[in-house]
Amino acid sequence: MAEKLIEAKGLRTTFYTEEGRLDAIDGIDFYINKGETLGVVGESGCGKSVTALSLLRLIAYPPGKITGGRVWFEGDELLSKPEGYMKKIRGNKISMIFQEPMTSLNPLFTVGNQISEALKIHKNMEKKEARSRAIEMLKLVGIPLPGQIVDDYPHQLSGGMRQRVMIAIALACDPALLIADEPTTALDVSIQAQILELMKELKEKLETSIMMITHDLGVIAEVADRVVVMYAGQIVEHSPVSELFNKPLHPYTEGLLKSIPRIDREDEKIEPIKGVVPDLINPPAGCRFAPRCIYAREVCFRTTPRLISFGNRETRCCKYNADLWGSEY
Repeated sequence: MAEKLIEAKGLRTTFYTEEGRLDAIDGIDFYINKGETLGVVGESGCGKSVTALSLLRLIAYPPGKITGGRVWFEGDELLSKPEGYMKKIRGNKISMIFQEPMTSLNPLFTVGNQISEALKIHKNMEKKEARSRAIEMLKLVGIPLPGQIVDDYPHQLSGGMRQRVMIAIALACDPALLIADEPTTALDVSIQAQILELMKELKEKLETSIMMITHDLGVIAEVADRVVVMYAGQIVEHSPVSELFNKPLHPYTEGLLKSIPRIDREDEKIEPIKGVVPDLINPPAGCRFAPRCIYAREVCFRTTPRLISFGNRETRCCKYNADLWGSEY
């Protein structure tokens, strides 16, 4: 049986705004096994990035605060630990690649200095040793002439090169878990393919678990072992990636798949999901997806669905509850 590296139970993160309280993630449960890639997918604003920041306890207060749940990493409960403990974890045992490398990298320091920083803090390396390790990391992520690039500044590099530098920084201390938040969004298709292939190779070589956050189901199909689908702060489906693509259970997942162009089905019409993401300050009663769901019945607007298990899969939908929906499912 696979060993869990990190597990969240009932995780809730709340933002207190002038308009009211907003639960950006609303009591979610998930886990990542050692050596696997978990995909987290959903529309912008569904809570993917907030989930990642919550694991690292990087939610800025005010306005945000983790208001519920527990997180275990390598057997230790993180939310109850002092801040000093978390500083030893971040960038060392758990690293994160942020969405936009140009804004994540410091323009005032060379890429070598930025890779070396984590090594000096977490590995107690001297300047010369850290520089040598930085060059090794640049070579590992496929950057040509690493001995020269190590002294370059971020603005001197292309978008793809900057993203590789971000990966080098994140992997410098050999983390057990790498959180990749939309790592290919700002890249063109050819560079995106290279970055995804690089991450797969590094995962196998370094035996690092990955949490891949994206709105792109094509990326999920390429790299993930399992996937959780998020909608309006909740997990609405959890499944092995192949089973999710073969037979989506939740209507939202079905809508996401239908909205993707398929080169193997040229005659199939692309169907966008109608409507908009709900206001989480005043979320709709019942199922949060009901106002946009093509299957919705009256019961969906008054009953909050729970996660229902189907073997190694889970989904949050009224139509799988025979007491609510009837016997046809």
